[in-house]
Amino acid sequence: MLQFFVRNSLPFMFVFAVLGFLFPSISLAFFPFLPIVLFTLMSLTLLGMKQNELMKRLGSKEIWFYTVLHSAVFMGVVSFIGWFLSFDSGLLLAVVAVAATGSLFATPAIVRALGFDSLQAMAMTIATTLVLPISIFITLIFFQTESVELDWSSYFVRLVVFIFGPMLFSFFTHRFLPEEALSRFLIKISPYTILLVFAFPFGLVGSFRMLFDQDPLMALNYFLIATGLCCLFFALSYLFYRKQGKAIALSAAITSGNRNVLLTYSIAGVLLGPAFLPLAGALQIPTYLLPIFTRWLNTSLLK
Repeated sequence: MLQFFVRNSLPFMFVFAVLGFLFPSISLAFFPFLPIVLFTLMSLTLLGMKQNELMKRLGSKEIWFYTVLHSAVFMGVVSFIGWFLSFDSGLLLAVVAVAATGSLFATPAIVRALGFDSLQAMAMTIATTLVLPISIFITLIFFQTESVELDWSSYFVRLVVFIFGPMLFSFFTHRFLPEEALSRFLIKISPYTILLVFAFPFGLVGSFRMLFDQDPLMALNYFLIATGLCCLFFALSYLFYRKQGKAIALSAAITSGNRNVLLTYSIAGVLLGPAFLPLAGALQIPTYLLPIFTRWLNTSLLK
């Protein structure tokens, strides 16, 4: 059974988003456990990567160019679109905050499942997460009128726990454990790390279902906006990188389409307004359709 889930992991991500929508009470009950899943996924993913190579990738200007595109450029694009479409202030704040959000920590596992360079995706994920507090601060300064008091201590604790903690854990594990035994362990568990990704669409979509129960028309509007954001980030990133080859372009596109809205909400909380969390829930459905679409696009481009 586990092998079946692993082989079909990409469509099952979407299935779990649907299950979370169908069973909102279970989804909402699971939501508080997502940080634990996040830490486990990051630790196992980093454990299978060479830290020296990862630091080299993080030091390259290409990664930081992508980070500017992922955050600053898309924040400007989304701001203009929201203004042009006359979004109300709460919704405009929410969509710009999504554009400011770093890439989903599950992205490297998804990229690996697609057969692309997961190390590059991890470097992109970490870099976009490092600029997240600055991006969110700018968003709040320009798009909300209340005093901005970011939970900096909470952010840095999460930064240590979810990025530097797993990186140090990986470094010391590789340093002190026999490589042969560690390699055997990683070979056994690596196919199953993708299963942890199922928790995110399942646990986050419950807030969107609550909006749907209260106002189906508004929920549909949020779903269309969420789908539009995912498609916009994916398409523009692909166009920016298509001259560098299909693999790099698709990796950048799906990394940009995946947004770590859970971490953003953990940092800024209610300052993001009442529209953010339902929009974050609505994002789960198109976000976890992206890997399926990317696999299809990858196959189509081979023809």
